[in-house]
Amino acid sequence: MCGIVGVVSRDQCNQQIYDSLLLLQHRGQDSTGIATMDGSVFHINKSKGQVREAYRTRDMRSLIGKVGLGHVRYATKGAAHREEEAQPFYVNAPYGIILVHNGNLTNTRELEKELFKVDRRHTNTSSDTEMLLNVLATELNSSIKGKDINPNDLFTAVSRLHARVEGSYASIALIAGYGLLAFRDPFGIRPLVIGKRLKENNKPEWVIASESLVIENNDYQIVRDVKPGEAIFITSEGEFFSKQCSNHPQLFPCSFEYVYLARPDSIMNGISVYESRLRMGDLLAETIKKQITCGDVDVVMPIPDSSRPAAMQVARQLGIEYREGFFKNRYVGRTFIMPGQSLRKRSVRQKLNAMSTEFQNKNVLIVDDSVVRGTTSQQIVQMARTAGANKVTFTSAAPPIRYPHVYGINMPSRNELIAYNRNINEIEENLLIDKMIYQEVEDLTKAITSNSNIKELDLSCFTGKYVTGTVTDEYLNWVEKTSLS
Repeated sequence: MCGIVGVVSRDQCNQQIYDSLLLLQHRGQDSTGIATMDGSVFHINKSKGQVREAYRTRDMRSLIGKVGLGHVRYATKGAAHREEEAQPFYVNAPYGIILVHNGNLTNTRELEKELFKVDRRHTNTSSDTEMLLNVLATELNSSIKGKDINPNDLFTAVSRLHARVEGSYASIALIAGYGLLAFRDPFGIRPLVIGKRLKENNKPEWVIASESLVIENNDYQIVRDVKPGEAIFITSEGEFFSKQCSNHPQLFPCSFEYVYLARPDSIMNGISVYESRLRMGDLLAETIKKQITCGDVDVVMPIPDSSRPAAMQVARQLGIEYREGFFKNRYVGRTFIMPGQSLRKRSVRQKLNAMSTEFQNKNVLIVDDSVVRGTTSQQIVQMARTAGANKVTFTSAAPPIRYPHVYGINMPSRNELIAYNRNINEIEENLLIDKMIYQEVEDLTKAITSNSNIKELDLSCFTGKYVTGTVTDEYLNWVEKTSLS
């Protein structure tokens, strides 16, 4: 999972990209990068760490141009600590292309061989983004018919890319001297939203980003989502072109975006993240009613922040008092996306503190958005006990996560997942809780897709059914052996 943004502006775009990346910081903390285009000249700055730490005034002054893109990275492929793995990536032919990518390719082994032996291209990192860029460059080079690029050349290249690449990818690229290209995989797994605003003389400016909050906070109007399999080309002058580049596009947005990853004030695929989380709480409450006597619970508490909407609705539907017992240190990043189990474990205590007056001698029902590895949950339960809780019931707004997520979220190993090969009693014993209650898969689907035209979701980490149809046990075993620890 990463955050990406692309801008075609009438003015210098560096500050706008910087501001957009601040809004997308929750999508990646490992590294960040900005590239701008001044005519046919690229200016690039990328660094490890978060946005506020990465760019100095002199860096921003060097990012000249009215067209540009930006990226915040949460490593799922490649080494998190290597600055060379930071995006964007660049190739010098044809014309010069810079690309950022949110997602995860699932046929990198095959692509690596094809790129070297057939396309005669070299990749210098283990990043699947660099592979995606080189595939695009190869296909664009063979698609150009005249002296100059036209939109159909770009759309042909993206069509050929779709035929070669498997997995999830929402991507934005700069073509030197021409403009901005954006495209989304044929299943629409990762989000990508288009925004527009008019400047003087009704000349348009454009932004394409992972989440709608970027569009709204920069005073653009949301136009629509990039469709699955679609490519968008915007010239440096703001002329807009689009084409469906897949023969069989289907929309399967990632359910985990709505559970945890996206900010609640975003709308993706026409679905409000906040409203979907409220519905998760409503439906979770119905499941809770079937499993416990509500009179045995004194208070409902969220794990801040992403579970708060669901917890409020659980309390409301159960008629139980809602209280804030855990307080968050906002200067610590999101523990789920921190690389390495030891760092996640240490950061939980730095991030949360339990206020004993809210727990003393109470039967507490804790609501979290999801339970992945169990590292955070186990420590939260211990904090509640230490603060004086009499009884702890733990609930998850998402179903049990039993399978790896291979489309851009760092859940690569089955053995790391608390729910893998464990029943509810074993999970309760492992987490040292009195009762564990999960959301049903059908209810999660209903919570997200209600009031929308979406019929299907990527639920692979809950069901083991991978929407691209190309993920095998052999591949999962390989991912576990080569994944980040």
